[in-house]
Amino acid sequence: QGGPSESPREIFALAESLEVLNLTGNALSELPSDFARLSRLRILFCSENQFTHLPEVLGKCPQLDMVGFKNNRIPQVSGAAFAARLRWLILSDNEISELPTELGQRPRLQKLMLAGNRLSALPDSMAACQQLELLRIASNRFAQLPDWLFTLPPLSWLAFAGNPMAQDSEESAVSAHPVPDIDWANLQLHEVLGQGASGVIHRASWIDGATHRPVAVKLFKGHITSDGSPLSEMDACIAAGTHANLIPVRGRVVGHPQGTPGLVLDLIDAAYRNLAGPPSFESCTRDVYAGGTSFGWRSLLGIAQGMASALAQLHRRGIVHGDFYAHNILWDGAHDALLGDFGAASFFVPESDQALALQRIEARAFGCLMEELLDRCEGMPSQREREALAQLQARCFDRDPRQRPELSQIASELAALAH
Repeated sequence: QGGPSESPREIFALAESLEVLNLTGNALSELPSDFARLSRLRILFCSENQFTHLPEVLGKCPQLDMVGFKNNRIPQVSGAAFAARLRWLILSDNEISELPTELGQRPRLQKLMLAGNRLSALPDSMAACQQLELLRIASNRFAQLPDWLFTLPPLSWLAFAGNPMAQDSEESAVSAHPVPDIDWANLQLHEVLGQGASGVIHRASWIDGATHRPVAVKLFKGHITSDGSPLSEMDACIAAGTHANLIPVRGRVVGHPQGTPGLVLDLIDAAYRNLAGPPSFESCTRDVYAGGTSFGWRSLLGIAQGMASALAQLHRRGIVHGDFYAHNILWDGAHDALLGDFGAASFFVPESDQALALQRIEARAFGCLMEELLDRCEGMPSQREREALAQLQARCFDRDPRQRPELSQIASELAALAH
């Protein structure tokens, strides 16, 4: 945040053509009063600045549909700041305690990211947000989720860990499924295998006497991500338990010199790769597959059945994944797949009134994967089997969430098809 404290006037030379503007990582606290002269602007990033309000001038930008003000100092938001075409709003990691009614008057709103604020409620007007597919409200102050949330037809990805309503569930889930402690002194880190918002994964050796076992070590960062708290992600990995389609957790890192939390995981074969890429600005909530991607019938069934079974186990243990996407699935190119990235996972009481409703939100996310696989499937053995899969996928997409199947039921139907 050592950059300029004022946005450069030079941007107005591009007023008739500029569509994407990234002002992230500066010392800005205001936008120019004539900012709406950027008449073609669709995407604006002003994260990691010093804004104490969402500038009202944004509401006057005619084409603006994606707005990112993550990690600022915003305590309140004016309804006048919401552009009419708003589709994707990122206000994570601020100080917001209340949202205005006008948010529910943006019919195109599809993706809303509010993790790491001080919210205890959402405006009831948001029941009208009939296009909302992804909602992140982790690490806030919610004592409960509003009932209208479970009526939104397309809602598929919901993260709410780190709120008072989920805290007890998280603690009891972790204590019910403990993993061994592994001393930092017995770990030898090698190269970085990957890193994301929540942490860094290293190839490592776990030294046990004369044995050097190859493993992966994920060291978690402490700060809030767009999905929520990295510590809740770690708890979800632990509580998820052992399953053929989950990456095995060998233990929890203890004794790190800086106190950094971490997990020791099985090292995944290099043959595994991400099933797809994450959503683009254009696709918003849907993954992007490499050109020419296709799946055989057996591959499709293997992926779908494994993922349904893994999700069903999570649900039995009071966990929703919250980010069930192809880009979070590792695939070996044949029949085997592993579900990863628990950064948006949240905890619930399996016997609670809202438990089934939460699981049926995730059923729609599963329907999205099914649709994507079916669209790219080659060599379907029979019309009957294609129709059976298409009908199952359609039930996951039922506009009345109460009519959707549970993941355990989906897994059973897929297992029957596989034989």
